[in-house]
Amino acid sequence: MDPTAPDIHVGHLVVLDVLRMFQDDGHTAVLIIGDYTARIGDPSGRSETRPVLSREQVEGHAKTYFEQAYRVLDPQRTEVRHNSEWLDGMTAADILRLLGTQTLQSVLQREDFARRLKDGEPVGAHELLYPFSQGYDSVAVQADLEIGGTDQLFNLLFGRDIQRAYGQAPQDVAVFPLLEGLDGVNKMSKSLGNYIGISEPPEEVYGKTMSIPDSLTQRYARLLLQREELPENPRDAKAAVARGLVERLHGPEAAAAAEAEWERRFRQREQPSEIGELRPSRPNLITVLLEAGFAKSASEARRLLQQGGVRVDGVKVDGDVALADGNVVSAGKRHFVRVRLG
Repeated sequence: MDPTAPDIHVGHLVVLDVLRMFQDDGHTAVLIIGDYTARIGDPSGRSETRPVLSREQVEGHAKTYFEQAYRVLDPQRTEVRHNSEWLDGMTAADILRLLGTQTLQSVLQREDFARRLKDGEPVGAHELLYPFSQGYDSVAVQADLEIGGTDQLFNLLFGRDIQRAYGQAPQDVAVFPLLEGLDGVNKMSKSLGNYIGISEPPEEVYGKTMSIPDSLTQRYARLLLQREELPENPRDAKAAVARGLVERLHGPEAAAAAEAEWERRFRQREQPSEIGELRPSRPNLITVLLEAGFAKSASEARRLLQQGGVRVDGVKVDGDVALADGNVVSAGKRHFVRVRLG
């Protein structure tokens, strides 16, 4: 797992659940934190080069991974490794030997590279190192079986070839469906920002789940909750999945509270019971939207207003206005702040 963001998202639960099944059958799961490969960036499924992360960014993100992964895995049957253990110490000769195990053609045939080259999009030379580095992980831990999403099939098969080159028996591979993110189009991804973090507050998990397209409800139920039967009404079906996911991550009491809060805020159009406060530098609406983090720029704030996504004390506002002490500003369905002046 490459720590490209602080959270493990619920899409990871699909493969973590499979690892736990192997653990329950007596096997040892090796969880590799890709603190080295995260600095390269996995090109799988990408139409552009990922930004390069610093060591400090990666280390900061990785600190949260153990606690989150252990919500699923049995710590007593989990061997945690960082791939910097073996990749950081490689000499130039070691890297040349690794690169010599495969041909350039074998790397460039992967679908994402081939598509980008065909479309005239750049492929960073450092990206070619990613499948070699991940493949060498299998050599370092002498993997019998590697598990991943369907987007990882090339990398996992590449690892088999590298194991053969280093005199090891090639690992078996098992790939599982990718979970689409909140947009209903792209796979759930930390770098795309369309994910539900497993350590996010219950209200966020519930609200984000309720925002997925209806077409994904059954898929979320099957992959995250192992449920096939859902209510026929689409809204009730999605609520059952949202409640079940919060219960899985935070427990039944948190699930009940998150559902009640969502009902109060969106079904009954009431404000949340707890609202953060903001003392803006200027008492106008655009300043509040910016300083509360509801918009990244003044132009984005104006678009929100024009699209009818902003309310003051529950009343829709379509332009910048002066605010008074105690006004509650809301943007979208989940963002509220109370203005404090003076």
